[in-house]
Amino acid sequence: MYEPEITGAGSLNRKEILEREIVRWEHSPKRLMQIKGHMYYEGEHDILSRKRTAIGENGDLEEITNLPNNRLIDNQYAKLVNQKANYLLGQPFIFDGENKSYIELLKGVFDRKFMKTLKNAGKAALCGGISWLYPYYTKEGRFAFRMFPGYEILPFWTDSEHTELVKAVRLYKVVDYSNVSPKLVTKAEIFSKDGISCHSWDGSKLSDPESRNPYVLTRGGGVNWEKIPLIPVKYNESETSLLKRVKSIQDGINVMLSDFENNMQEDARNTILVLKNYDGENLGQFRKNLATYGAVKVRYDGDTKGGVDTLEIQLNSDNYKAILEIFKKAIIENGMGYDAKDDRLSGNPNQMNIQSMYSDIDLDANDMETELQAAFDLLLWFANVHLANTGKGNFEGENVNVIFNRDILINETEAISNCAASVGILSDETIIAQHPWVDDPQREMERLKKQREEAEYQPFPATSEE
Repeated sequence: MYEPEITGAGSLNRKEILEREIVRWEHSPKRLMQIKGHMYYEGEHDILSRKRTAIGENGDLEEITNLPNNRLIDNQYAKLVNQKANYLLGQPFIFDGENKSYIELLKGVFDRKFMKTLKNAGKAALCGGISWLYPYYTKEGRFAFRMFPGYEILPFWTDSEHTELVKAVRLYKVVDYSNVSPKLVTKAEIFSKDGISCHSWDGSKLSDPESRNPYVLTRGGGVNWEKIPLIPVKYNESETSLLKRVKSIQDGINVMLSDFENNMQEDARNTILVLKNYDGENLGQFRKNLATYGAVKVRYDGDTKGGVDTLEIQLNSDNYKAILEIFKKAIIENGMGYDAKDDRLSGNPNQMNIQSMYSDIDLDANDMETELQAAFDLLLWFANVHLANTGKGNFEGENVNVIFNRDILINETEAISNCAASVGILSDETIIAQHPWVDDPQREMERLKKQREEAEYQPFPATSEE
């Protein structure tokens, strides 16, 4: 938590305080976990830097480079992230309200491109615990949104619940070609109610402002929003990433797979050998000859018999299979996902079995949807200001609900039968909203009304005069 008012600063000015806060945050465990959450999603796991070690002469572990060192990744974590993002944000959300003209304007603002951006923000929130949406105007004057991952934004909140921003800093890297050769430099953008100021960041100091811009650029100049245009999209109220829940289990899966392949590759030419009357003293040369020629020269003098035996450990693949199965079930349970190969889906699953399988991911989605609804309160505020500024109307205070269509597997036959059995008991609008083939209940109601009107209007057939 970052407080906007800092006491006991002594001789430090506000810029120096801000620099120290940036340094503290840039290398903090929380930010490093956010970065790691995105790295694991992309397949950059800790197993890739793993080394084979053994106890050396002095009793310490030493790296061994002449043994198989496979680094296999079974990215169950990325599968969980995709499951959760698609479950809650894979289907288009809809707006529900009394003012139909307002609903149509909102559909124009929050179009399919925004839905894609929101889904990406959801994935980034799962990976980092939080992500950010930035409303802005393009050079062509179009109202649009950008997504910033959580590890780029240092927020300064006014409250412990993290609901209102007073300031924020965005750290990001750009490629600089000022010296012909490309160089990666870090920029720092400071967001306040006065606009954005851009600085260079050398790891400890902010440069003087390179530019100062208002948030809203127009042909006649620029104006500022009344609020800082950064909308938090949180995975949960504690802003904890999904990786923090399942990292140890994901690492265990990778280690088990890698160790299994290592053991499979340790054959007689690279495993433990027992030498009897070996005709030589240099064991390194012995290993080289064995690997090169596949033959061993031993001494056999009368009663002194020579030979080579191996110390073998029987590799039981069933043990690895059992451990991997335990790990994969554990990562689903701890990550609150679902198993698409669940036994409850065999045969003809009923809706109760399906709901049971989805119970964990549904609970987790409830938490994320609560945070998304709070984010939409802010998104709608910026949308309303945009609509008012562009002459579309003043919609402040209009009530509108955002409905997320969860992408859940259902027994369609059972759902349709229940809808048919509810005719006369529930309104047509309620029944249509629950029908599995309907994505937009309002549009379906309009189609049904038009169909009924056309059926009622049946003009008399024209008669020909004889």
